[in-house]
Amino acid sequence: MNRNVIFLTLLIGIWACSEQDSTMGKTEPKVVGAAPAEPEKVADIEQPATYARGKSSYHTICAACHMPTGQGVPGLNPPLVGTEWVMGDKVRLIGIVLNGFNEEIEIDGDRYANEMAALDYLSDEEIANILTYVRFEFGRRSNNVTIEEVAAVRAAGS
Repeated sequence: MNRNVIFLTLLIGIWACSEQDSTMGKTEPKVVGAAPAEPEKVADIEQPATYARGKSSYHTICAACHMPTGQGVPGLNPPLVGTEWVMGDKVRLIGIVLNGFNEEIEIDGDRYANEMAALDYLSDEEIANILTYVRFEFGRRSNNVTIEEVAAVRAAGS
């Protein structure tokens, strides 16, 4: 294969796998005399650091399958955005992360049957951080998942 084609393919792959900043190249208009904009408040998240750690871990561990935007991959990996799977029962959600998932599901008329591996090697804190981020970002600001909730589900073997 031609070196240029290989190089171009590699560059496209790197670009496609990186998180894209939708604001890249855009600038906010400057308003003279306006009060400075307040930083975005992380609604009900008691510890913003939990959200930040969860975001970082999500993008490292989960985004390859569920995409950085949480939209999933049609026909393969389900979306996380606004689904009952994310916004609903925390015990079920924690159980999926701990035990994996191997059932066909339907979301918004689309079927998904790709197996999700168990992530039980993650600590209770890592899982709580990721799910807090996911429920806030993709669950329309649902409430936190705590370390204690993850530990209880792990101990129950759910």
